[in-house]
Formats: sequence, structure tokens, C-alpha cells
Amino acid sequence: MATASTSIRRARPLLGTFVEIAVAGEDEVALHAAVEAAFDAIAAVHGLMSFHEAGSDVSRLNRDAAARPVKVHDSTFEVLTTAVDLHRRSDGAFDICIAPVLQRLGLLPGVSVLDKPLSSGVSAAPSAARDVIQLLPENRVRFVDPAAKIDLGGIAKGFAVDRAVDALQRHGVRDGLVNAGGDLRAFGPHPYAIDIRDPRQPERTMFRIALANAALASSAGRFDPARSRHALTTAVIDPVTATPAQSISGATVCAPCCMIADALTKIVMNTGEAAGTVLEHYEADALFVTSRGDACMTANWKNEVHLAA
Repeated sequence: MATASTSIRRARPLLGTFVEIAVAGEDEVALHAAVEAAFDAIAAVHGLMSFHEAGSDVSRLNRDAAARPVKVHDSTFEVLTTAVDLHRRSDGAFDICIAPVLQRLGLLPGVSVLDKPLSSGVSAAPSAARDVIQLLPENRVRFVDPAAKIDLGGIAKGFAVDRAVDALQRHGVRDGLVNAGGDLRAFGPHPYAIDIRDPRQPERTMFRIALANAALASSAGRFDPARSRHALTTAVIDPVTATPAQSISGATVCAPCCMIADALTKIVMNTGEAAGTVLEHYEADALFVTSRGDACMTANWKNEVHLAA
């Protein structure tokens, strides 16, 4: 006689969004313990990589790394190493050193566009990660440029999703989905149906994707239904111009892990079809919508995808 399967779905505010975890299995008590461990893993990443938390590794680096090497957690060092590699492989299209631009635009706390006129440097290109960040032995990090500040918002959420999946699998879960505000990863014997919004009209579903044993991440304009039915300016910054990405309205990337999918959406938003080589290196695929409304997809997209009715 087959054992009945139990499904659990829980959500919690973390990473500046709502994180939802869905799991299935035979032991309900074990599933609840696994989900708690997954939420703890996400909270730990938030504590290390938040731009807002004064004691985070990111805040300590932004405060002290230009003066002396700063030792960081293994996880932070792993994300920094990946970010620098992505910067190099994308010819600068992915850059974690755009924090000063986000501050000037009012998208991160600090100097905002209200405090400093646009003519005073909002469009000035930020420092480049490959030139500024020195990754030293024993997880030590140094910034060459005293004006440099980093923000891991374009990669850390995906990393947190991966750590949550790791926690679930360590607790014996064989079927689950972790979704952190659209950065998600699925594992198990069956696919999950994932709806992708139209980046120009976020209230409308544009694609439905069958996701199985892979990660998916999307970037587009910010959406605040209380302010507008339409998408607002994206927070994805083109490091070359230090302005929000313009030629691509929205990008979705499927990759083996969520950290890579999360970061690659920014590269696709900034470079469109030119991201092909980087996507191929990371065994990832993308679909994106141009500012003209054209929908494009890489040739080797591995998951079933349908236009929404």
C-alpha cells in the first residue's frame, strides 16, 4: 500500500520580498523541520549580504575595505568570487560596484537624487569590479578605490535560494520549490508551472514555463500596483552608462542554480542577444522582451514554455 504524501507551503518576509517554500513528502514533522532550516539558511545569507544591515559583510566591506583587508564569511567570499568572474566574462555588463549609482538614484539608502543634482555625477560610470575588488587568501577582501561601494542585490537573492534548497535536501526532502520574489528553484520528480509576467504590463501573464530540477530568475521594471498598472523604471543599471537598462524591458534566465540565473538576468537586460556567449558558458538559457515588444528566446531553451492564453 502506497504511503500518503503530504504537501506544505509556507511564506515569510525575507530578502526584501516574500519567500515561499513548497515541499512534499511522507513525514509532515520532518517537512516542517526542513522548511524551518531552509528559512534559517535564507536569513543567514540576508544577515551577511544585506546593504542595509550595519553588521553585514557587505556593510563592513563598504566601510573598511578601502583602508585595510576585511575578512568575510565563506559564503560572502563565494558570491564575491562568482560576481567578479561574471563581470569579467560579461565585459563589465554585470558589476556589483554600482551601489553609488543606486544611492544617487534613490534606490539604495544614502545620497539620493533629491540630495544631489543629476549634473553632479549620477551618470558617471562606477568603479569596475575587476579593477577594484582584490580577493585575497583566507577570505580577505580589499577595495583599491576608496570611493568604491558594492551591492550584492543582483546575485545574493539567488544564492540564498540555492542555500535554502541545499538545506531542504540535507533534511531528506525530495520534492520542492523555493521562490524568493521571482527568483526560484525547483527540484523533484515533476515540473512546476511558473507564470512569467509581461514586463510592459505586469498584471498580464505572458509565458508559462514548466520548470523541473532547475532555477529561474527574472528582471524587469519595478512594479508597484498602488502607484501604477504599468512597470516603473528598472533597478538594473547599465554599468557603462550608469543609467537604468533601456533596450530590454524584461529578461528571464533558466540555469542549473539560482545564483547564476539571478546574475545573468542583469547581463541579458544590459546586452540582449550579445549575452549568448556568457549564457552558454554557464549552461543557461534566456527569454527576453525588447523595449519594442519583441519576444526572443535562446535556441537551446530546455524547459517547456507556452504563450499565456
